[in-house]
Amino acid sequence: MLDTNVLMHDPMSLFRFAEHDVFLPMITLEELDNHKKGMSEVARNARQVSRDLDALASGSMLDAQSGIPLAKTGHREAAGRLYFQTTHFDIRLPQGLPQGKADNQILGVVQTLRETHAGREVVLVSKDINMRVKARALGLPAEDYFNDKTLEDGDLLYTGVLPLPADFWDHHGKTVESWTQGGLTYYRISGPLVPSLHINQFVYLEPPGAPALHARVTEITGATAVLRTLRDYSSPRHAVWGVNARNREQNFALNLLMDPDCDFITLTGTAGTGKTLMTLAAALTQVLDDRRYSEIIVTRVTVPVGEDIGFLPGTEEEKMGPWMGALDDNLEVLARTDGGAGEWGRAATNELVRSKVRIKSLNFMRGRTFLNKFVIIDEAQNLTPKQMKTLITRAGPGTKIVCLGNLAQIDTPYLTEGSSGLTYAVDRFKGWPHGGHVMLARGERSRLADFASEAL
Repeated sequence: MLDTNVLMHDPMSLFRFAEHDVFLPMITLEELDNHKKGMSEVARNARQVSRDLDALASGSMLDAQSGIPLAKTGHREAAGRLYFQTTHFDIRLPQGLPQGKADNQILGVVQTLRETHAGREVVLVSKDINMRVKARALGLPAEDYFNDKTLEDGDLLYTGVLPLPADFWDHHGKTVESWTQGGLTYYRISGPLVPSLHINQFVYLEPPGAPALHARVTEITGATAVLRTLRDYSSPRHAVWGVNARNREQNFALNLLMDPDCDFITLTGTAGTGKTLMTLAAALTQVLDDRRYSEIIVTRVTVPVGEDIGFLPGTEEEKMGPWMGALDDNLEVLARTDGGAGEWGRAATNELVRSKVRIKSLNFMRGRTFLNKFVIIDEAQNLTPKQMKTLITRAGPGTKIVCLGNLAQIDTPYLTEGSSGLTYAVDRFKGWPHGGHVMLARGERSRLADFASEAL
């Protein structure tokens, strides 16, 4: 039996239970009807579920007792049937649970189904943790909806970085072919390591007392792979808008951000690892200095703690202002990098930078196409996979999209590390020749912030 929140979280969930039968109580249909109005993702999903139910119910005039087949034509053979609650259930719940509440009515239906279908296993599927706790307290089986999870364990997420074994040169040194082109060194390697590599993955080897190797996988052909050494963005002469890489992963990230051939980049990491600062620095360099993109577009999910975005005064950009404190903080840091410009010079630079940064709300992204833009999606861990798809498909010719997020700070209800849209994007774009991912490991904010993240 499905809780309403499962249908509103994934409108295709009806068809994702393989050979199992699905039961919908009438209160679920009532809740869908109550949530169908509006422009939010939940409202769109409610409308999509209603359309699917209408198509299923109108396809045949079957007896309600025999159910409606859920198999989609040409999709799967073994599929269950859909049943609706068609009779009044005499719901008997403990005294402390209000009878009028929708969640409690659903629990009552589960209880009655277990009694009337004693030979079958009845399981409540819900995204609501408290609902599952209440069900188990009443002795009713309840499970989370798992089909939306990209990964079972967040620790299995692709990091984009692979340390080479310490004996790499001992085993591969004689068979490695190397050449120099454009000031960078290329290595063609073969062996058991190659199947575990992905295009645009970074590899490193830092043997004690010997030169370190930091490289990026640029090509995989059969049993061989090509590694290319990196530009060193930790060197002051390679500073990006006055910003240098402070650690290995930041250098990897800047190599991706500054690569015109990389259209989609995801950066994950805890607070203070430099995700937003490096991305803004790379964006400003490529918009103002290189003229590679026409402007920077910044957006993020507005998960409110208090009032919704609609209650804030002003235009779309002014409404988004309070949500963009991190952007303002980083722009302030970048404005200080030019020490010789003087106060007037810095003021002029600030004005120029602000004119090239556009702040957009996710609410108005549908139907848009971004041409030749540098798009930054901040707090991307709060996006659902469907919202992530909606945003990425806005990209027109010449546009680069960068998704930033910390998977340990998910604020959206019903999302977890395994089901976040950011996890989904990292997993699906893994190995794509025009995409890249780096998990930033070390915080570089301050000694106070570093100690606090460990001690508190």
